[in-house]
Amino acid sequence: MSSNPGRSPDYDLEDVRIITSSQELKAVHHPLRSVLIDLVLDRAASVAELASAVDRPPSTVAYHVGKLVDAGLLRVVRTRRVRAIEERFYGRTARIFYVGQISADQVPLVTNYLPIAATESAAAHRDDELRALLRYANVPADRVGPFWTKVMELFAEFSAMPRTGERGYALVAGLYPVDHPTLPPPSED
Repeated sequence: MSSNPGRSPDYDLEDVRIITSSQELKAVHHPLRSVLIDLVLDRAASVAELASAVDRPPSTVAYHVGKLVDAGLLRVVRTRRVRAIEERFYGRTARIFYVGQISADQVPLVTNYLPIAATESAAAHRDDELRALLRYANVPADRVGPFWTKVMELFAEFSAMPRTGERGYALVAGLYPVDHPTLPPPSED
């Protein structure tokens, strides 16, 4: 568990949780559920607060929160009494949910974030507010894992930042094999 004052969210949670079950994958990669999961990275929230944030009926949001709880991705982090009803506040079980080793039949359950990021970033590109890099390199296969670990550390830092800004930002990264031209070995001349 992580308990660092000043870090978002306002409750304790694991830094990284590896997910591999179909139930977890279906839950985390559902469009509405992924938004709900992201919202509670800021602070714990009730179904009513979540419903207001996503402009959906509380009954719809309660159903999806239930699916996330069943998958172990959300949990009740505190309650309060409102009149005669106990209001539950939900939080994530981890700051980052990372897809571990999955079977070939589970791959369709996982969202490819790069096309989503490309679509979302179009307006920022148009307004000259996009910061992006694309780099190609032939690297030894045994260096890929350790490099990705560094990228995950950067994502953990980004995820832990206080969410006090007036504007939201997205961070996306991808590391994938690609065919790209390379120079031949240098000549001896």
